[in-house]
Amino acid sequence: MTTEAPHLPYPPIEPHRHGMLALDELHTMYWEESGNPQGAPVLFLHGGPGSGTAPRQRQFFDPAHYRIVLFDQRGAGKSTPLGETRNNTTALLIEDIERLRTVLGIEQWLVFGGSWGSTLALAYGEAHPARCLGFILRGIFLCTPTEIEWFLHGMGHFFPQAYAKFLALIPPEERADLLEAYCKRLFSDDPQVSAEAARCWSGYEGSCLYLLPHPDEQQRFEDPQVAIGVGRLEAHYFRHQGFMEPDQLVRNVERIRQLPAIIVQGRYDVICPPATAWRLHQAWPEARLQIIEDAGHAAFEPGIEAALVEACNRFRDHGRFRRRHGA
Repeated sequence: MTTEAPHLPYPPIEPHRHGMLALDELHTMYWEESGNPQGAPVLFLHGGPGSGTAPRQRQFFDPAHYRIVLFDQRGAGKSTPLGETRNNTTALLIEDIERLRTVLGIEQWLVFGGSWGSTLALAYGEAHPARCLGFILRGIFLCTPTEIEWFLHGMGHFFPQAYAKFLALIPPEERADLLEAYCKRLFSDDPQVSAEAARCWSGYEGSCLYLLPHPDEQQRFEDPQVAIGVGRLEAHYFRHQGFMEPDQLVRNVERIRQLPAIIVQGRYDVICPPATAWRLHQAWPEARLQIIEDAGHAAFEPGIEAALVEACNRFRDHGRFRRRHGA
């Protein structure tokens, strides 16, 4: 369904608290809080993996109601070292979320994630259901071999020019295993080789985000500071199928079925096609699935952005949710 009335994002805000949390001898994680310090906690999980957070993502949430927590996952954004794949697995990301929750003194929070963020939200929720108040999920990605194969080859059916550029970096004799061919270059000891592979990988994804062309967004994905995190970490997680058991997220959905959830999905999402969101909904019929008929993948497609703000407001206005947080 399409959104009937406009639900514009909230005005820009700045964090009132932020920091760098040491995770191990290698990784340090950036985190921030904005909105109402005594409000209902909400955790934002960015996509990629590797894309990092952006100030605009604070604007999905009513700052008078929500205590808004953003962080950059290992190897992404302002976390250091950028693009680092050592000590970087889904299980460790889940541990990082729990460490951050403990440091911030939060008992439970609403979990919001899109694309890879939906993957991590589900994995975290299934590992720690008692810490979750509910879920807002967008552009569902379950990190299955079928979805990874689609990313590497299927998106080219809709974006052939972008796919041609993605292929062009790899000699024909190596294209039978495109993921390994890219990994060879992304993890090369030659920083120029690694940077070029990251730019091609990330630029390919950036070209396919929106229903209509957004050259500025494609350029942002090709920026070296974005590309190295996106390219290296996506390939790393794809190579290991998300460090999860086959179909783990669907098989374990029973652990969170009692929790409220809203799924927002673009009808023409080429990166994470709607069939995956539908499959999750079949396993989790209690979740509310909202198909945005005139949207691709990006969170800032107008219809998706409006639906996400509406979803956050729906949780805000829910009687039980409000009573729990004294709103």
